[in-house]
Amino acid sequence: MFIDKAKIIIKSGDGGDGIVSFRREKYVPAGGPDGGNGGDGGNVIFKVDEGASTLANFRYKRKYKAGNGQNGGPNKRTGKKGEDIVIKVPLGTVVYDRHTNRVLADMVSSDDEVVVLKGGKGGRGNMNFATSTRQVPNFAKAGEKGEELEVVLELKLLADVGLAGWPNVGKSTLLAATTDAKPEIANYHFTTINPILGVVTYEDKSYVMADIPGLIEGASEGVGLGHQFLRHIERTRLIIHVIDMAGTEGRDPFEDFLMINNELEKYNEELAKRPQIIAANKMDVAGSDENLVVFREKLEKWIEENDRGKQEETGAFRIFEISALKQIGTRELVMYAGSLLEKLPQIPLVSFEEEVIVHKAVEEEDEFAIHVDEEGKYVVEGSFVDNLLRGINFNDYESMAYFQNSLRRKGVIDELKDMGINEGDIVKLDDIEFEYIE
Repeated sequence: MFIDKAKIIIKSGDGGDGIVSFRREKYVPAGGPDGGNGGDGGNVIFKVDEGASTLANFRYKRKYKAGNGQNGGPNKRTGKKGEDIVIKVPLGTVVYDRHTNRVLADMVSSDDEVVVLKGGKGGRGNMNFATSTRQVPNFAKAGEKGEELEVVLELKLLADVGLAGWPNVGKSTLLAATTDAKPEIANYHFTTINPILGVVTYEDKSYVMADIPGLIEGASEGVGLGHQFLRHIERTRLIIHVIDMAGTEGRDPFEDFLMINNELEKYNEELAKRPQIIAANKMDVAGSDENLVVFREKLEKWIEENDRGKQEETGAFRIFEISALKQIGTRELVMYAGSLLEKLPQIPLVSFEEEVIVHKAVEEEDEFAIHVDEEGKYVVEGSFVDNLLRGINFNDYESMAYFQNSLRRKGVIDELKDMGINEGDIVKLDDIEFEYIE
């Protein structure tokens, strides 16, 4: 079964905690703090698997988690880094944030390997907090939590040429006639329900052609197999528009042409501007010659009315009279397509910013918010508070001093003053409550 879309949950590893430890050695009465740092959490990495062609494996496993970093050890030992998790996907896979639709990775090269989530940083051991005035720090910093994210994997085939057209116009027959692909061929609609790739070879050259499910009216809104078709044709540089010129199913060839182009434009305006070659198929069937004469006249008028003259000058909209079934004219068609591809630029792929592919806790480390609850308490919340509390020993004077100084440095105290806090008011951080003192 061809699966081209999947949803999974990914989570980077938590950072290990720094520890509180003191050097205790015979004849060394004041060895000092030697608590080591925690190891960083493992990253979530996406990598191309050239042997994969669908996303079917993701139907059975939906959660992927990297390893946690180990806690620090005595004698200033740093904990081991958490093991990265490498998620292998087919070439052409795009990774989106499900909630924001932000593109996190676009796997377009065989050697692509992208870090989508970085593991949480390891916490610092008490050896880092020793100063000339704080010689016995009895606290350490906890490791940062990893980040969890629900992502959408979407496979968009990487083909140079896409075959467009109504169902049952002969796209599969054309692919079979010009490549070594073996698509299902039958005289009914939607015999092709999954995209099929084939390699066209000519004069020691080659390119990839895709036979993609046929379009019907409303495809841009998901009718029929429309979205499956349109998703995969986005990456193609050239479209071969296959038309049943004999009108064997009672449809008008030019109306078919207009409908397909209308759906392309509704889905993606840039896609509608992609160069097209017209493959006038079934020219061996009675009535096709007369229909072709009318089609040429209407096409010339359409090109002029829609300002497509510049496209025509580059070789687009050239009509090839073919019979895919009898392999008449197919060789000339694919050779001409190859000659156009040599002149066409590569299609810009989905863009994304490298800097967004980071562990979010790093970005949010300084974030906090304050509100007054129904009991009149000043509640301080946010990732900064969560990280700070995890490393504080409230039974230790120096640790409490470090806690208070951290609140001042981050601007929490100033914001409380701006909100009108008075001496004796209660400040709440998670489950910790204390009286505010000037």
